[in-house]
This record gives sequence, C-alpha cells and structure tokens, in this order.
Amino acid sequence: MSQQVITTELCDWISEQSRVGHPAESILAAMLGSGWDESVARQAVARVLGQSATLTAPPGATAGLPEPDLSRFAPVVDAGDRNVKIVMAMRQPRVVVFSELLSHEECDGIIALGTKRLARSETVATGADGSEVNAARTSEGMFFERCENDLIRTVEARIATLLRWPLDHGEGLQVLRYRPGAEYQPHYDYFDPGHVSTPNILKRGGQRVATLVIYLNTPTAGGSTIFPDIGLDVAPVKGNAVFFSYDRPHPSTQTLHGGSPVIEGEKWVATKWLRQGVFN
Repeated sequence: MSQQVITTELCDWISEQSRVGHPAESILAAMLGSGWDESVARQAVARVLGQSATLTAPPGATAGLPEPDLSRFAPVVDAGDRNVKIVMAMRQPRVVVFSELLSHEECDGIIALGTKRLARSETVATGADGSEVNAARTSEGMFFERCENDLIRTVEARIATLLRWPLDHGEGLQVLRYRPGAEYQPHYDYFDPGHVSTPNILKRGGQRVATLVIYLNTPTAGGSTIFPDIGLDVAPVKGNAVFFSYDRPHPSTQTLHGGSPVIEGEKWVATKWLRQGVFN
C-alpha cells in the first residue's frame, strides 16, 4: 500500500465538512470508509480542527495521563523540591521539554552510580518472551530499583510531583550510555498488544503511558532525541528532559521516537517509564 499523505486538498476538505456542520467523528468515519488509515485520518482531523475535534478514543485508551500543570502558562513548574523551567510544550502529541530538571551534581551522581553496573542494552525479544540484544539499540545501560538510594528517591519524588503521577506507577530509573556512533532507531515505548510477551509484561502495572528522558550530560555533537512523525529534534542538554505521553498502544499517538547517533563525545540519559497502575 502506498503511503498516505495529509495534503492541502485533504485539509481543505476536512475544513469544509466541519464548516457545513459535520462533527469530527463523522468526518473521521467518512475517511475510514474511504480507505484512510486510522492513524493518518486522526492526525489529519486533529491538525485541521485542533481543540474542536472531539474524537472518541479508540478501544484501549487510558483515561487520565501523567501531565505537568501547564494551566497557568507559567515559565516554571513547581516540582516539590525544585522549580523546573518549561522550554517547549506541544499538545498533539503531548511533548514537553523541561530545563534544569536535575542539577549538574545530581546528573554526575547518577552517572557515577550507574557506571558500575552497565551492560549492553536489550529490547523486548522479537518473537518470544523476555528480552534480547538488538542491533537497533547500540547503547549500554542499567536499571535502578525504585527509590534504591537517597539520590534516586529524590529524583523519583520530583518526577512524581512534576508529572502528577504516583511514584509507585513508575518503573525503576534506567541509565543509558551512548558512545560515538551509538544510536537507538525510532520505536514506540508502549508494549505491542499483539506481542507474545505483552500479557505477562502487563501484569506488572499495565501499559506504559508516558516517557521521561533526562539528559545527564551534553554530548559534543549528535545524540538528539528525534520524533520522525512530527519533525521534532530535541537537543540533549545536561539537566534537561523531554516528556511525552501516549493514551493507547497505537501509532496514531505519533510518539515514534529514537536517539540519533552520537557524533562526538558520549551521551548519558536516564529514562523513566510510567505505567497505568502500580508497577511491581
């Protein structure tokens, strides 16, 4: 099947349908009936109609998501023990870039603790239960247990306050090191509903619903976090972080993302995945 593209003509048609009184759901249904992919159709309707598009969430959508308090459009958000600056915020998909989430000393401390336990990063196994080394992910990593020491406990409490999501609904913080040339090719963080491993994974807290990537250092060159579906690149700056959420395990969330190759120096990140329920 050829790739479906959101053209100016399509946007004009959606706009005209809305102008003459057709609700967003009817416009979406007409597009699906004409053979449009649901992900593309939803993106097109949301792009044209914006906040006025009241589309019913597909089956499996999560009601209520981790979300910083941006209601006042203030330049900083209270994260409990620290004020965190807002660099950028996007509604669809929900992407927020924070500045100074961690101090430089906290970044250095996490790197020092994580260095001793690094191993080649793995991903969910392609055709079986468990995990495996994958050529798409050329980093080294480790996981902290949730709240395993004072520094990690402080950072996790700050994240919980900032994103207004229970601390026990998060996986343990993962630390990754990318050497020159290392990358993580574009992927989704939710668990594929059709994968053989997913039922067992979901027993430990349900689906992932959001991701926070914290930059623990600033590489000399390269290493941005990329979002191919929306043409966004986030520069890795020490202490900063990028947050994004996804209400269902489906490409229509537009949360395809990856880590571009490090060109010079190293890149260190700490990733926090948030779940629907208590992760244990």
